[in-house]
Amino acid sequence: MTEAIAIKKLISAASDTGKKLQRLWIPIWRVLSFSPADDLISPKKNLSVAIQKGSLSIAYGMRFLSRITIRGVREYFFEEGRYPQPRDLVSSLALAASEFGAAKKDVVLSIPKAWSVIRTAEFPSTIKENISAVISYEMDRLTPFNSEEAFFDFRVLRDNNERLTLLIMAAKMETVRPYIDALEGDGFSVSGINVNLSGMGALCRFMDNMSDHIYVEIDEKGYEGALFVEGDITHTISDNFIAGDDKAKIDKISEDIRSLMNTAKGQGKSPQVAALLKDKSPTLRELFKLRSNLPVKIIGETDMRLRTPIPYKEIPYAAAGSLILSLWPKAKGLNLLNRGFHKKQKIPVALTIILILAIAALSVFYMSAPLRIEKKKLKEISRQMMEKREEAKKVVILGKEADALGSEINIINSFKKDRLMTLDIIKELTAVLPRNAWLTRTKITDTAVEIEGFAVSATELLPKLEASKYFRKVEFSSPTVRDIAMKSDRFTIKMEKERLEGN
Repeated sequence: MTEAIAIKKLISAASDTGKKLQRLWIPIWRVLSFSPADDLISPKKNLSVAIQKGSLSIAYGMRFLSRITIRGVREYFFEEGRYPQPRDLVSSLALAASEFGAAKKDVVLSIPKAWSVIRTAEFPSTIKENISAVISYEMDRLTPFNSEEAFFDFRVLRDNNERLTLLIMAAKMETVRPYIDALEGDGFSVSGINVNLSGMGALCRFMDNMSDHIYVEIDEKGYEGALFVEGDITHTISDNFIAGDDKAKIDKISEDIRSLMNTAKGQGKSPQVAALLKDKSPTLRELFKLRSNLPVKIIGETDMRLRTPIPYKEIPYAAAGSLILSLWPKAKGLNLLNRGFHKKQKIPVALTIILILAIAALSVFYMSAPLRIEKKKLKEISRQMMEKREEAKKVVILGKEADALGSEINIINSFKKDRLMTLDIIKELTAVLPRNAWLTRTKITDTAVEIEGFAVSATELLPKLEASKYFRKVEFSSPTVRDIAMKSDRFTIKMEKERLEGN
C-alpha cells in the first residue's frame, strides 16, 4: 500500500512538472517561431465592397501594427429592391479606388446572406486528417448545391475527440462568378469572398471586444441576424414583415432574439445584443429599446473603436464589417474563395535557428564562470588520483567492467520492454475483436499493426481496440465499404503498439 501511494505521488509530481514545462515552453516557442510576416505586425491594405439590395458600399482601409484604420468609404445607390449588376459594381469600385488612391489588388467581395447557405454539421473525429475532401464530397448533402458549383469554406467549432462540429458557409458559384469575372476583367484582383452577416459580427466584436453577440439588422421590409459564439455564427434568424404596426414587428423580432439568447445561455454564454436599424422610424427605434427587455446596443450611437474619416452614423456598415473581417486577425473570417482548402502557415525556420543560436551563445557565456571553478576542482581531484594511481587503475578497470555488464543488461531489458511478440499481438486481436468480425489480412511491424477484414459494424471496433493495453492511435486507414452480399463492413484499421512495462 505504501509503495502504491509513493508511486501515485511520483506520477502526480511528474505530471505537474510536465505541465509546468509545457506552459514555459509555449511562450518560448512562440518567440522562436515568430514570423516578421505575422498578422499581428505585418501591414495590409484592401478594398472591401458589400453588395446589398439597392446599394453598393465600399470601404478602403489598412492594418499597421495591429491597428486598423478606415481611409475612405463610399456608398452608391441603385434601383430599390434589386441587387446591383456586375457592371454597376465594377464602375462604382473603379471610381472609389481612384478617389482613394487604392491599388486594384486585394479586393474582398461581401455578398448578401440571401445568396449564402450557413449550416452547422457534425462528423466523426476520424475525418480530421481529410476534412476538406470530406466537406467537398458531402456538399450536396449539406447544401442545395454540390462542390463543383459552389464557393464555400468551413471552420471547426468544437472537437470533443469523438465528434467534430463544423460551421459551413457556401454560395452558389453561378450567382457570384459574374461579379468576380467582371472585376478581374477590369484589372481588379479578388482575394476573398465573405458574407455581410459575418462582417457585421466581426464589427460588433471589434466594437466592444466581446466574442459573443446577437446581431440583428432591421429595415422596412424585414430583419435578419445571427448568434455569434466565440466569433463564429452558430444560429441565424430572418423573416419578412407582414403588414402591421411597429409594435407587432418588434414583438416578432424580440421573440427570435430571446430564442437565440436562450440557446446561448444553454451553452453557458451571455451575449450582448447589437442592432442596426435601417428603418429610420423613431417610433420603431424606441419600441425596440423598450419592448425587447434586453440591454441593446444600437450600432452608430456608440463608439466603434475605429479611426474613420466620417462620423459613425454615416458609415456603410456592411463594407466596414467586411473590411474588419479581412484585416483583423482575431475576426476568424471564412473566405469562400478558398473552397474549403486552408494553407498551413510555415514556421520561419531561418529566424528560429538564429534565435536558438543566440540563446545557445548566451548560455555558453553564462556557463563559463562555473566551468572555470569546476576545472580547478578537477585539477585537485587529478592530483589526488595521481597519488593513488594503482588503486585508481583497479577502480577504473572494475568500473569499465561494471559499465559493460550494465550496458548489456540494459540492452536485454530494453529489447524485452520495447518489443511486443507477434504471438501476443495475435492473441490480443483474437480476444478483443467480436465474434461477428473476421480478418483477411494482418500486418505487424516493430511499431505498428494494420488489419483488414469484415465486421457487422466497423465503427464498433475502434473503441474496443483503443481500450486494449497493446494499442494506441487506432484509426481507419481507408474508408469503410459496406458489402451488401455479406451484410458487413469491409474495413482497414491501423494502430501503433503501446510500450508496456515488463515486455
